Amino acid sequence: MTRGGPLRKLLLWLAAGVLVSIWVFPVLWGLLTSFKTERDVLAYPPKFIFEPTLNNYREVLFGTSSILPNLWSSMVVATASTLLTMLIAVPAAYALARLRFPGKKSSGFYVLATQMLPPVGLIIPYYLAMQKLGLLDSYSGLTTIYLTFSLPFAVWLMVSYFEDVPYEMEEAALLDRAGRLRTLWYVILPQVRGGIAVTTVFVFLNAWNEFLFAVVLGGNNVRPVTVAMFNFISVEQTQWARLAAAAMLAMAPVIVIGLAAQRHIVKGLTVGAVKGGGRR
Repeated sequence: MTRGGPLRKLLLWLAAGVLVSIWVFPVLWGLLTSFKTERDVLAYPPKFIFEPTLNNYREVLFGTSSILPNLWSSMVVATASTLLTMLIAVPAAYALARLRFPGKKSSGFYVLATQMLPPVGLIIPYYLAMQKLGLLDSYSGLTTIYLTFSLPFAVWLMVSYFEDVPYEMEEAALLDRAGRLRTLWYVILPQVRGGIAVTTVFVFLNAWNEFLFAVVLGGNNVRPVTVAMFNFISVEQTQWARLAAAAMLAMAPVIVIGLAAQRHIVKGLTVGAVKGGGRR
């Protein structure tokens, strides 16, 4: 076992390095492409040593194909849908995990079933409904649509975190006449803040990266960045360098949020392993 220990550790590090390289390579390649000219991008064999340029970022940010309005649209829709989702998902998940009420099982099954519906099958009904309500190409309309698929995901994810909180903590607070809402706010929520952080980040990521509903239900007024990047793709040519620069800028807010919430995300992902036996 002593001889096999270092070898096993080396193999694990090699396997981890290969997996990380597979994930990192497209991002690094896109980053390099964003600093190239179109001639360098299309050069064969590929150029790894070249003179970097910031013209692609200048064009993407301040040129005729600026994505700044689109970044704003994505930020507004993603933030609004995330806040509304978490505002509804937290009490809904708490009710499904801790309370007893008629129709609890059917409600839980409905939440799960909504996750199984293919989004492409909902496009036409959503479009017709938004058209009748006059909500096409609007922030409120796109936020409402995002809410319909992010809310079931958030509820289903949060239920597991609430179920991991020991019932004794809640019962002690209720015996002290804290009340259901005060118990939720002062006792339960501090225990699941890691799970709330994980859910919030995932909901924001799903809304930020969404394309299908955005391209059909959006328009000139509300055009998220995922749709705007298609401005650099045409029948005649694809502007790979500018497309890569736009992709890097679109990924930047997501990376910043992930790094800022890293500690809470790790805690939230491991809370189930740390707290066992919370169920009755």
